[in-house]
Amino acid sequence: MEKIFRPSPKSFKNTFCVFQEILPDCISGMPVQYDSKSGSKYYYTTEGMYRYSNHWGRLANSKWRLEPLEPETPFKFKLGFAAWNEFYPDNTEDELYYLEANYTKRTVNYQHRNNPKYDSKAILRTSFFTAKRIKQIRNLFELTSWAKYFDYDDIDLLRKEIIDELIFTNKTLEEIKREFV
Repeated sequence: MEKIFRPSPKSFKNTFCVFQEILPDCISGMPVQYDSKSGSKYYYTTEGMYRYSNHWGRLANSKWRLEPLEPETPFKFKLGFAAWNEFYPDNTEDELYYLEANYTKRTVNYQHRNNPKYDSKAILRTSFFTAKRIKQIRNLFELTSWAKYFDYDDIDLLRKEIIDELIFTNKTLEEIKREFV
Protein backbone atom coordinates (compact mmCIF):
# COMPACT_ATOMS: atom_id res chain seq x y z
CA MET A 1 0.00 0.00 0.00
CA GLU A 2 1.25 3.46 -0.92
CA LYS A 3 2.32 5.80 1.87
CA ILE A 4 -0.26 8.58 2.31
CA PHE A 5 1.16 12.00 1.59
CA ARG A 6 -0.56 14.80 3.51
CA PRO A 7 0.35 18.30 2.30
CA SER A 8 -0.56 21.34 4.33
CA PRO A 9 -3.74 23.12 3.13
CA LYS A 10 -1.67 26.33 3.08
CA SER A 11 0.56 24.82 0.38
CA PHE A 12 -2.25 25.25 -2.17
CA LYS A 13 -2.97 28.92 -1.48
CA ASN A 14 -2.30 31.27 -4.39
CA THR A 15 -1.60 28.52 -6.91
CA PHE A 16 -2.44 27.85 -10.55
CA CYS A 17 -2.86 24.29 -11.76
CA VAL A 18 -4.29 22.43 -14.75
CA PHE A 19 -5.70 19.04 -13.76
CA GLN A 20 -6.20 16.31 -16.36
CA GLU A 21 -9.58 14.60 -16.19
CA ILE A 22 -9.44 10.87 -15.56
CA LEU A 23 -12.11 8.28 -14.92
CA PRO A 24 -13.34 7.91 -11.31
CA ASP A 25 -12.35 4.25 -11.04
CA CYS A 26 -8.73 5.45 -10.60
CA ILE A 27 -9.46 6.32 -6.96
CA SER A 28 -11.44 3.17 -6.15
CA GLY A 29 -10.54 2.09 -2.62
CA MET A 30 -8.35 5.13 -2.00
CA PRO A 31 -9.07 6.99 1.28
CA VAL A 32 -10.24 10.62 1.13
CA GLN A 33 -7.65 12.87 2.78
CA TYR A 34 -9.72 16.04 2.69
CA ASP A 35 -13.46 16.62 2.20
CA SER A 36 -14.26 20.29 1.60
CA LYS A 37 -17.39 22.12 2.74
CA SER A 38 -18.32 22.62 -0.93
CA GLY A 39 -18.36 18.87 -1.60
CA SER A 40 -14.97 18.40 -3.27
CA LYS A 41 -12.91 15.42 -2.22
CA TYR A 42 -9.12 15.33 -2.24
CA TYR A 43 -6.86 12.31 -2.51
CA TYR A 44 -3.12 12.82 -2.03
CA THR A 45 -0.42 10.50 -3.28
CA THR A 46 3.35 10.84 -3.44
CA GLU A 47 2.99 11.70 -7.17
CA GLY A 48 0.25 14.31 -6.91
CA MET A 49 -3.33 15.14 -6.08
CA TYR A 50 -6.65 13.73 -7.24
CA ARG A 51 -9.57 16.11 -6.92
CA TYR A 52 -13.18 14.94 -7.31
CA SER A 53 -15.45 17.95 -7.74
CA ASN A 54 -18.38 19.52 -9.57
CA HIS A 55 -16.71 22.96 -9.75
CA TRP A 56 -13.43 24.06 -11.29
CA GLY A 57 -11.84 27.42 -12.08
CA ARG A 58 -11.33 30.08 -9.46
CA LEU A 59 -11.23 28.46 -6.03
CA ALA A 60 -10.92 30.97 -3.20
CA ASN A 61 -7.38 32.22 -3.81
CA SER A 62 -6.32 29.70 -6.45
CA LYS A 63 -6.96 29.00 -10.14
CA TRP A 64 -7.47 25.31 -10.84
CA ARG A 65 -8.72 24.26 -14.27
CA LEU A 66 -9.78 20.84 -15.50
CA GLU A 67 -8.79 19.68 -18.98
CA PRO A 68 -11.66 17.38 -19.98
CA LEU A 69 -11.37 13.93 -21.48
CA GLU A 70 -12.09 13.53 -25.20
CA PRO A 71 -14.92 12.88 -25.72
CA GLU A 72 -16.20 14.75 -22.69
CA THR A 73 -17.80 12.71 -19.94
CA PRO A 74 -21.43 13.43 -18.99
CA PHE A 75 -20.73 13.33 -15.24
CA LYS A 76 -21.50 16.35 -13.07
CA PHE A 77 -18.67 15.45 -10.68
CA LYS A 78 -15.34 14.99 -12.44
CA LEU A 79 -12.06 13.56 -11.27
CA GLY A 80 -8.84 15.36 -12.10
CA PHE A 81 -5.21 14.59 -11.39
CA ALA A 82 -2.22 16.94 -11.18
CA ALA A 83 1.36 16.12 -10.25
CA TRP A 84 2.86 18.16 -7.42
CA ASN A 85 5.28 19.90 -9.80
CA GLU A 86 2.31 21.23 -11.83
CA PHE A 87 1.17 23.60 -9.08
CA TYR A 88 2.59 27.03 -9.92
CA PRO A 89 2.60 30.26 -7.87
CA ASP A 90 -0.14 32.80 -8.53
CA ASN A 91 -0.49 36.47 -7.65
CA THR A 92 -2.04 39.61 -9.16
CA GLU A 93 1.16 41.65 -9.59
CA ASP A 94 3.48 39.49 -11.71
CA GLU A 95 3.19 38.71 -15.41
CA LEU A 96 2.61 35.00 -14.98
CA TYR A 97 0.19 34.06 -17.76
CA TYR A 98 0.14 33.58 -21.50
CA LEU A 99 -2.68 32.65 -23.87
CA GLU A 100 -3.25 29.67 -26.13
CA ALA A 101 -5.97 29.62 -28.77
CA ASN A 102 -7.53 26.54 -30.32
CA TYR A 103 -8.84 27.74 -33.68
CA THR A 104 -10.61 24.46 -34.46
CA LYS A 105 -12.61 24.45 -31.23
CA ARG A 106 -12.76 28.26 -31.06
CA THR A 107 -11.50 28.38 -27.51
CA VAL A 108 -8.85 30.30 -25.60
CA ASN A 109 -7.18 29.42 -22.33
CA TYR A 110 -4.44 30.83 -20.19
CA GLN A 111 -1.35 28.95 -19.10
CA HIS A 112 1.36 29.68 -16.55
CA ARG A 113 4.85 30.78 -17.58
CA ASN A 114 6.31 27.88 -15.56
CA ASN A 115 4.54 25.41 -17.82
CA PRO A 116 7.32 23.42 -19.54
CA LYS A 117 5.49 23.87 -22.87
CA TYR A 118 5.90 27.67 -22.76
CA ASP A 119 8.11 28.70 -25.70
CA SER A 120 8.45 32.41 -24.75
CA LYS A 121 6.62 33.54 -27.91
CA ALA A 122 3.28 34.52 -26.39
CA ILE A 123 3.30 37.70 -24.30
CA LEU A 124 3.17 37.25 -20.51
CA ARG A 125 0.53 39.27 -18.69
CA THR A 126 -0.88 39.79 -15.21
CA SER A 127 -4.11 38.05 -14.24
CA PHE A 128 -6.10 41.22 -14.93
CA PHE A 129 -4.75 41.79 -18.44
CA THR A 130 -4.95 38.07 -19.23
CA ALA A 131 -8.66 38.06 -18.33
CA LYS A 132 -9.23 41.15 -20.48
CA ARG A 133 -7.57 39.52 -23.52
CA ILE A 134 -9.51 36.29 -22.98
CA LYS A 135 -12.78 38.23 -23.10
CA GLN A 136 -11.74 39.98 -26.33
CA ILE A 137 -10.69 36.71 -27.97
CA ARG A 138 -13.88 34.91 -26.92
CA ASN A 139 -15.91 37.74 -28.47
CA LEU A 140 -13.94 37.39 -31.72
CA PHE A 141 -14.62 33.65 -31.73
CA GLU A 142 -18.33 33.88 -30.83
CA LEU A 143 -19.49 36.99 -32.69
CA THR A 144 -19.36 38.13 -36.30
CA SER A 145 -20.73 41.67 -35.98
CA TRP A 146 -17.19 43.05 -35.47
CA ALA A 147 -16.22 41.84 -38.97
CA LYS A 148 -18.66 44.05 -40.89
CA TYR A 149 -16.09 46.88 -40.89
CA PHE A 150 -13.42 44.78 -42.65
CA ASP A 151 -12.84 43.79 -46.26
CA TYR A 152 -12.08 40.07 -46.12
CA ASP A 153 -12.54 36.86 -48.07
CA ASP A 154 -12.32 34.43 -45.15
CA ILE A 155 -13.60 35.49 -41.71
CA ASP A 156 -11.79 32.59 -40.03
CA LEU A 157 -8.46 33.72 -41.45
CA LEU A 158 -9.14 37.32 -40.39
CA ARG A 159 -10.17 36.10 -36.93
CA LYS A 160 -6.95 34.07 -36.59
CA GLU A 161 -4.74 36.97 -37.64
CA ILE A 162 -6.37 39.34 -35.13
CA ILE A 163 -6.28 36.77 -32.31
CA ASP A 164 -2.63 35.98 -33.00
CA GLU A 165 -1.84 39.69 -32.64
CA LEU A 166 -3.70 39.73 -29.31
CA ILE A 167 -1.66 36.74 -28.09
CA PHE A 168 1.79 37.60 -29.45
CA THR A 169 1.89 41.42 -29.14
CA ASN A 170 1.05 44.13 -26.64
CA LYS A 171 -0.99 46.06 -29.20
CA THR A 172 -4.50 47.00 -28.14
CA LEU A 173 -7.46 45.49 -29.98
CA GLU A 174 -8.19 48.92 -31.45
CA GLU A 175 -4.63 49.22 -32.81
CA ILE A 176 -4.84 45.74 -34.32
CA LYS A 177 -8.20 46.42 -35.96
CA ARG A 178 -6.87 49.66 -37.49
CA GLU A 179 -4.09 47.66 -39.15
CA PHE A 180 -6.63 45.41 -40.85
CA VAL A 181 -9.05 48.09 -42.10
